Amino acid sequence: MTAARHYLALCGGVGGAKLALGLSHVLPPDQLTIVVNNGDDFDYLGLTICPDLDTVTYTLAGLAHPQQGWGRDEESWAAQAVQQALGVEPWFQLGDKDLGLHLARRAMLDAGQPLSAVTASITRGFGIAHAVSPMTDDTVRTLVDTDAGLLPFQDYFVRQRCAPVVRRLCYPGADSARPAPSFLAALNDPQLAGVIICPSNPYLSIDPVLALPGVRPALRQLAAPVIAVAPIVSGSAIKGPTAKIMRELGLDPSALAVARHYGDLLDGYIIDAGDMSAARQSGATLPLHACDIIMKTLDDKIRLARHCLDFANELAHRPRAGG
Repeated sequence: MTAARHYLALCGGVGGAKLALGLSHVLPPDQLTIVVNNGDDFDYLGLTICPDLDTVTYTLAGLAHPQQGWGRDEESWAAQAVQQALGVEPWFQLGDKDLGLHLARRAMLDAGQPLSAVTASITRGFGIAHAVSPMTDDTVRTLVDTDAGLLPFQDYFVRQRCAPVVRRLCYPGADSARPAPSFLAALNDPQLAGVIICPSNPYLSIDPVLALPGVRPALRQLAAPVIAVAPIVSGSAIKGPTAKIMRELGLDPSALAVARHYGDLLDGYIIDAGDMSAARQSGATLPLHACDIIMKTLDDKIRLARHCLDFANELAHRPRAGG
């Protein structure tokens, strides 16, 4: 009996979570591993907050706020009201249900469990059958070097609402961190049929994953195709500050600029159909697949997931670049 093919998805928060949800509807649990950036994690009120992991968890569990894409749906705010009444003005919003998750995570971490095991317990508790893992059990923190100084990511993103001008990004701790066990297992799986880089911010959400020792070489050496979905449509970010950051780094905020950023890691790239003409005019040589990549409904997410799998299967039957 032939073993089932396996896919690895790399993602950040809202945009990545949408495609992860689509993939989870197309692939059974034993055929998909979702590895999530945790460079955004930070300590707040004595708790370890994992924004991207929590967004993916809530999305897969059907609990995410439908308009925001992050946080819990039907949330309440009694704990935050108590803080405010006592003179503590929270700059990071934690609803009561969200706070319950963070308290449970803190208890498990304090009991000595690594973050990957804690995440597995949490996702099982929310009824998620697919494997969801942080990129690492070690501490990696994304820092944003700006005209206002060197800022922790959540300070830049939430407290300062992405207003400071970005000069560069760095990921202290990444050079000595080890990929989480599920991540390593997926990379070394002989049945790995494809790696899908979700439409997350390449600088804030994907680069911390790629900064882990051995990850880039492993992706380059895979027999399976590595594809990415553009986070940019017609020069604008689908979600978040991607285009703003690219402009401030002196880059053209375009889908193809993101492909150039990933470079030789990619065997193929999925762009919005409206960007195909510009891609042809640019003389891009990377195999491209054009479709509607904006995900508003569950059907949109499933449709894009199927495009990703079909494209990966198509590329698997082509010679790899340089191969």
